Amino acid sequence: MNLFSRFVFTIVLVVVASIFSVSFWVEKEEVIAEDIHLSITSDMTVAQLGETNKLSKKTLSKIFNLDSSEKMQEPVTAFGMSLEQIETKVNKEVALETEDSTKNWFKIPLKFTLWLLFMCLCFILLLKKKLTNKTRLVLYASGFTLFGVVLGADPSPMGTVKDAIVLYASKGVIYKPRIIAFAIFTLTVVLANKFICSWGCQIGTLQDFIFRLNRNKKDTSNGDLPQFKIPFIVSNSVRILFFIALVLVAFSWAYDITHEIDPFKIFKPLNLSLFGWIFVVVLLLSSLFVYRPWCHLFCPFGLTGWLFEKISLYRIRVNYDACISCNACEKACPSPVMGAILKRDKKVIPDCFSCGNCIETCPTKAVSFSFGKREKPI
Repeated sequence: MNLFSRFVFTIVLVVVASIFSVSFWVEKEEVIAEDIHLSITSDMTVAQLGETNKLSKKTLSKIFNLDSSEKMQEPVTAFGMSLEQIETKVNKEVALETEDSTKNWFKIPLKFTLWLLFMCLCFILLLKKKLTNKTRLVLYASGFTLFGVVLGADPSPMGTVKDAIVLYASKGVIYKPRIIAFAIFTLTVVLANKFICSWGCQIGTLQDFIFRLNRNKKDTSNGDLPQFKIPFIVSNSVRILFFIALVLVAFSWAYDITHEIDPFKIFKPLNLSLFGWIFVVVLLLSSLFVYRPWCHLFCPFGLTGWLFEKISLYRIRVNYDACISCNACEKACPSPVMGAILKRDKKVIPDCFSCGNCIETCPTKAVSFSFGKREKPI
């Protein structure tokens, strides 16, 4: 099977299997609630407000901080809020309830548990230098199949950043479970260099798998077609500008600029528009030539993860006493990061996705995934 056939087979398999998976989970589409224009007067009771505007007792209880059912008969003005403040609070509460209603609270804990177990396996293999090119491919395929095809597009590391920004910009509310998820993902970055992006992220592992379809048998250089390493100053500048645009558009027009082009939607393919399909196919096709283009050029969590990986406890390190300066690790690295780690002639280190190519390739075993700060060349 040639390179193009393998690429097409991978995408078709992901799309077809994802359609069946989405129908199995029967999940609601994540949407931001429309503003409610309340029918409200100052002589209304809380109960009348709820009945007129079809608000549940649970919603009313949170809005008015009710501690007894008797207070349902009190006028809405008895709680120290103006009618405008009540309407604002209702819309915020409805936004949070809408957000919560789209979540599958069976699947989410299951997914996080499996993420933990899967990343522990990858961590052990990296630590013990047991990660080979064949094992790497199997792990990437397992990653996007399990966490994308089987368990769906959501939750995802990217969603914890961009969805939080868009929801706060449009409704002025913070959805606490999403912040907790962001904290967990960030903790994995701090504990082990960018680990959720490396091995857990469904679109990240899919891009990585596709990239390695176009590699030689030893996974040390490109295969049939050329591959390119985008200078980090270029890729990170694009990513920062994209993040700024995301924030500005969200706060100016309450719109998510990734809505049409979200690559995670390949795992719920019926939600992709024609333009979205064009973008995602081009993105994945470009993954044959460029390492993880979405992660390096667009992903909001990729950007925050890059910042937090500066304090990662476990990371790729070089023992310069054993290093013979053959540059095999730099050549095998799919991105510019190993050159920066090896030479340390620049203060800014690009994203490292802990793929282990450098460890496997080093002839003197001078490269390791280990605890501590990186040494500087002698």
